[in-house]
Amino acid sequence: MASLFFEPSTRTRLSFESAMLRLGGQVIGFSEAASSSAAKGESLSDTIRVVSRYADLLVMRHPKEGAALVASQASVVPVINAGDGGREHPTQTLTDLLTILSIKGEIKGLTVGCCGDLKYGRTVHSLVKNLSRLGVSFVFISPEELRIPDSLRAFLDENNLQYTETRHMEEAMPHLDVLYMTRVQRERFDSEQDYLRLKDMYILDANKLKSAKPDLCVLHPLPRVNEITPEVDDDPRAAYFEQARCGVFARMALLLMLSGVEPGLLPVQTQTTLSTNTIVCKNPRCITSVEPMLAHAFHPHNAETRTYRCAYCEGDVKGIEI
Repeated sequence: MASLFFEPSTRTRLSFESAMLRLGGQVIGFSEAASSSAAKGESLSDTIRVVSRYADLLVMRHPKEGAALVASQASVVPVINAGDGGREHPTQTLTDLLTILSIKGEIKGLTVGCCGDLKYGRTVHSLVKNLSRLGVSFVFISPEELRIPDSLRAFLDENNLQYTETRHMEEAMPHLDVLYMTRVQRERFDSEQDYLRLKDMYILDANKLKSAKPDLCVLHPLPRVNEITPEVDDDPRAAYFEQARCGVFARMALLLMLSGVEPGLLPVQTQTTLSTNTIVCKNPRCITSVEPMLAHAFHPHNAETRTYRCAYCEGDVKGIEI
């Protein structure tokens, strides 16, 4: 397994490496972009073309949205997305689902609250999309500036999924079966002033838990900064350290399936993609913003408004014809 981390990680990188080693495999790779040829200006595609010939599968984290798709197109072996910017974190969702199932016994019918940075929180984006298939309802707790992105809201609305939004954690607490806390991520903000203004908006402490259900499950993908106080760690409803442990087991299962040892993988569903050089994605967090040789690609999204969605970051471009 090649472990390619262009962005810092503790739990995801080490749990993948632990999973592979426990299964009897070997690990190569790097833990920061500065120690790879990306620091010399090598494109992501070229890095993947080379490294995929050194390993049987790749695990990659990258700060740009859509990087995992680029890697999958360039690789000759399977690629696991270990987080691409603020877009998705699929294997964290496998961890989250395993944790919820092991604690709650079932998922259908639960009310799941997601609190904090819901705009850039890739763990939330992946979790919501997957839980939406399992009969849950959502409560999104965030300031106006960090509400769920338009693409995720459109997904929820198009599939007639039940959700509410609020700025107040205390208001939602009595109704929740699962509370998924997230940190406000300094690295996703363009303005330090905005980060400082929002970072302490939601802090879970023992007092706030007084109104919660006795069997509430408190999760956090970690790392935490100060959004959960240490006193909560001793509450039996705090499950985030057990959640980290479940990450090893979930990733072991995924590695076994990708290696062909265990069944369970479903065929990939593809969308119609239109490549063009006449328009570009305007999202500065998109992988296309740093890969000049990469062809821009879009999915038709809304024929009436002539809206197309970037195949990499899911950002919308309106009023155009391709």
